[in-house]
Amino acid sequence: MAITATATPGKQLITPTDHALIMIDFQSQMSFATRSIDAITLRNNAALVSHAAASFKVPTILTTVAEKSFSGPMFSEVTEPFPGQALLDRTSMNTWEDAAVIKRVNEIGKTRIVLAGLWTSVCIVGPTLSALEQGFEVYVVSDACGDVSVEAHNRAMDRMIQAGARPMTALQYLLELQRDWARADSYDSTTGIAKRFGGSYGLGIIYAKSMFSAHEG
Repeated sequence: MAITATATPGKQLITPTDHALIMIDFQSQMSFATRSIDAITLRNNAALVSHAAASFKVPTILTTVAEKSFSGPMFSEVTEPFPGQALLDRTSMNTWEDAAVIKRVNEIGKTRIVLAGLWTSVCIVGPTLSALEQGFEVYVVSDACGDVSVEAHNRAMDRMIQAGARPMTALQYLLELQRDWARADSYDSTTGIAKRFGGSYGLGIIYAKSMFSAHEG
């Protein structure tokens, strides 16, 4: 039987309007023991995700654990794109067991959830497995997560993937939201975020624009 290709995106690709982003426990105390990724890269990738979400107006939940009594403030790189947004502080390690977070998830009303945070094996595994069991689709931004060891992070990712979660990276998140350089209304913002947080790719954009006035579109 012949298959006819069409110029349409696959349904598993995320869009700015089809999901909610939950950024979990990007806090000082949690980062001190993180060893699976260095602090500079972690902060950069978390910033890339949060700025991408804000740019594309993705409904985003920022949640902390024991902010005042133990874990400290959320990374400014994460909160910066959401000025004035309240942080939902929890006592539960599993975000999905917090009534205030779940109330917000239900208010947003998306069945697709994207997660990033610390630590992968606890504060990301918990909501991932819980949301999957309740019928949500879950994507995990693996390089915007971290754990106490590479082993802990990798086994947590394995466990979530086996349960049905879909892994992605921070830069992939940004570029999947853009997906077409002909989308002029978000072009400057996307390339600006990439130049600031996109590592070598961002440097390439700066070089191409400076030397050749190059343009992806």
